[in-house]
Amino acid sequence: MSSLGASFVQIKHEDLRFYENCGGGSFGTVYRAHWISQDKEVAVKKLLKIETEAEILSILSHKNIIQFYGAVLESPNYGIVTEYAGGGSLYEYLSSEQSKEMDMEQIMTWAVEIAKGMHYLHSEAPVKVIHRDLKSRNVVLTADKVLKICDFGASKFQSHTTHMTVVGTFPWMAPEVIQSLPVSETCDTYSYGVVLWEMLTREVPFKGFEGLQVAWLVVEKQERLTIPTSCPPSFADLMKRCWQAEPKERPVFKQVLGTLETMSNDSRLPDQCNSFLHNKDQWRCEIDATLERLRRLERDLGTKEKELEEREQRLKLWEERLMERSNVTPFFSPIASGISSESFFHSQSQESNNAKTSCLIRTLSNGEKDRGMEGGMDRGMEGGMDMGIGGFQSMLRGLSSTVCGG
Repeated sequence: MSSLGASFVQIKHEDLRFYENCGGGSFGTVYRAHWISQDKEVAVKKLLKIETEAEILSILSHKNIIQFYGAVLESPNYGIVTEYAGGGSLYEYLSSEQSKEMDMEQIMTWAVEIAKGMHYLHSEAPVKVIHRDLKSRNVVLTADKVLKICDFGASKFQSHTTHMTVVGTFPWMAPEVIQSLPVSETCDTYSYGVVLWEMLTREVPFKGFEGLQVAWLVVEKQERLTIPTSCPPSFADLMKRCWQAEPKERPVFKQVLGTLETMSNDSRLPDQCNSFLHNKDQWRCEIDATLERLRRLERDLGTKEKELEEREQRLKLWEERLMERSNVTPFFSPIASGISSESFFHSQSQESNNAKTSCLIRTLSNGEKDRGMEGGMDRGMEGGMDMGIGGFQSMLRGLSSTVCGG
């Protein structure tokens, strides 16, 4: 930020009385507090430093975007001060017993409110803003159950399609965000589809899977969340459109709002939706079956990793024996150390910069080719050292191409 504090109210740290911790946001912890001089209940997100989030919030004004009051700029007590939403996060609500009372009217109302807030960010705000971390934890309820989008710590101003580093939460992230490819506003459309799925199913997306496992499933295996067969077709179609792999094929939020309006005029939809919501026991097994299938895929990835390590050890042993016979300088270097340039994840972030896992993702996807290579290598070993240095070098090049070439 070029001029901290120039575009928003500066609030003194001593003017805030802090109460309980009410959750964590991007890069900071959120507390309920009392703004003493204004006699106002607020939320304060404590930060290590003030960056773009305050600047972004300071230019936004919409009933479905959290209201920004100002920032604390006193080191080390940096913080962002916003309105306090007493109803907690949408994630917490969907995990509560109260959510069982949800009906189609409630879901449609909230779906429209989130879409309106996102349409404002993309098309009506002074500068286009891509949220990049839209999820149920970053949507909060006011006391009268109005939804507001919050936590802009991962957000960026955008005037053109641009590269962005991996940031966000994997189950809600679009494939291009996971891969740090150029992104547009429709990366938020993908996340919106996941939030809509959460409201309809009251389930946790990709429950039980770690971040990199989800990344592999979504990007390499083209997996998406399971839409139960009894889900109303109009909702199912909207979610599928939001989750298209090609960003340009996803609807922008103006189109989402148009679709929701059409759905609200469908006289058959309330009965379809309420029947679906109140018969979860009949379709939850479909989601559980998908999770089990994905766990099997993940176990296959672990097995492939073990196989790759074992092959690397055999190659080292074979090289040592060859060196003993031919008296040549060793030329083998571990396969895993040379795969980073072909890494499936191009991001430099901590979550995605796992070159070995990335290479294994490709290895598992090319399982048949890999098994053919392994058989050839084993036959070569069984046949002794007759292939010589040149043959061994060719075999290594083939191995690298097979394991990391895709």
